[in-house]
This record gives sequence, C-alpha cells and structure tokens, in this order.
Amino acid sequence: MAELQEVQITEEKPLLPGQTPEAAKEAELAARILLDQGQTHSVETPYGSVTFTVYGTPKPKRPAILTYHDVGLNYKSCFQPLFQFEDMQEIIQNFVRVHVDAPGMEEGAPVFPLGYQYPSLDQLADMIPCVLQYLNFSTIIGVGVGAGAYILARYALNHPDTVEGLVLINIDPNAKGWMDWAAHKLTGLTSSIPEMILGHLFSQEELSGNSELIQKYRNIITHAPNLDNIELYWNSYNNRRDLNFERGGDIT
Repeated sequence: MAELQEVQITEEKPLLPGQTPEAAKEAELAARILLDQGQTHSVETPYGSVTFTVYGTPKPKRPAILTYHDVGLNYKSCFQPLFQFEDMQEIIQNFVRVHVDAPGMEEGAPVFPLGYQYPSLDQLADMIPCVLQYLNFSTIIGVGVGAGAYILARYALNHPDTVEGLVLINIDPNAKGWMDWAAHKLTGLTSSIPEMILGHLFSQEELSGNSELIQKYRNIITHAPNLDNIELYWNSYNNRRDLNFERGGDIT
C-alpha cells in the first residue's frame, strides 16, 4: 500500500484577512471594471462631430452592443450602473460595447455657441452609420432609453439589415400633438428645464416617493456645465416626428 503524503494546497486567489467570499467577488468585479476604462473616439458626420466610447474587444461574427442615452444624461450616468451589475458580466465578456454620447453631452463638452442648430433626432440617427464605419462594425444590438430609444428605432427603420436586435426603454414613438405642445409650453412658463427633464425621466410617483434618487439627478442636471446643450437635445426630442413603424399589424 502506497504511503499517504500530505499535500499543501494554496488558494489561487487567496482572500484578504477577514474578507468574505462575497466581498472578494465584489472587489474582483470592481477591479475588472476599473481596468477597462474604454477608448473614446470622435468622428465627423454630415451633422457635426459625435463622440463614443468603446469597451471590450470585437468578437468575430458577433454584433456590437450600441447604446444611446436619454435627455439630461450621458452614457455614463445612463448605462454605467447597468453594465456594472454582476449579472451583466457575461455579456460584457462576450460583446464589444459602443456607448454613443449625443453631441454636446459627453464629459467636458464645450457649450455650443448661441444660435447653433442642434441636429434633429432623425439626424442623430443618421450619425450612427459614421460610427459603425469608423469602427468597421457591420451589425449591432441597440440599447436605448427615452430619446436614445427613439434614435435607435429610427436608425433601425433606415438600416434594418445592420440591426440584430433592439432593447428600447421608455420609448415614445409619436410626435407631440397640439395638446402636448400646449402643455409643454405652459409647463415651460412655470418650470425650469431641469424640472421638466426630471418629469420626463421619472413618473409622478417616483418624483414624490424617491427623494434621494430624484435629488441626485436634480443636482446632476441643474449643475451640469453643459446645461444649454442639454436644453438643445431636449428641444430636438420634443420636436420629433412619428416613427411610423408597425407593431402587431398596427402602424405607430
């Protein structure tokens, strides 16, 4: 009978003293996110320059995930919490991500000069092919919120062969009617731009019930150095056209 020998096994990733497995997992996740800071690019389009940030490495025969944020936000404030979520790590490891910032919404963006003609939402959608051409990406899965959802839907209608899927959150595919227009004008007389945008981002129930979260975003928008740019994006959103796409046999 062979003599038994004691073998010393060392953990591949030993825990720090007093660190629980859960804490170690969170620390590893945070470190992985910090290491991937993304690469930021700008490209000229027929409607001005657009800035976008790429995370990860392109995978052969896989679409890129392309995100577009809502009014009052940029890609970080809109999507970073989602992609830092633990359950999203498998997606992060298997897909390259392209986060597009609407013109003038990127961090450190200069304020546009007085009289600057901000692109319409249709024109913002027409900037996306320039981004994909620059990166040599052929297909995407679009993830958009609010105004960004509208922009990606418009892009998909114009370029259906390049879109493998869409995740559209809080999309309003309809142009504002006369009643909406009048209500918007009246609201503008009594409310500031930050308050109107908060009313767009959150429901009345959320506005009255989640004071800490609302105050956080109120501070972000109110003290944004590019608030004038945000107002231009907001105006473009309120001047959107009907998307006119079919859903279940109906035209929207």
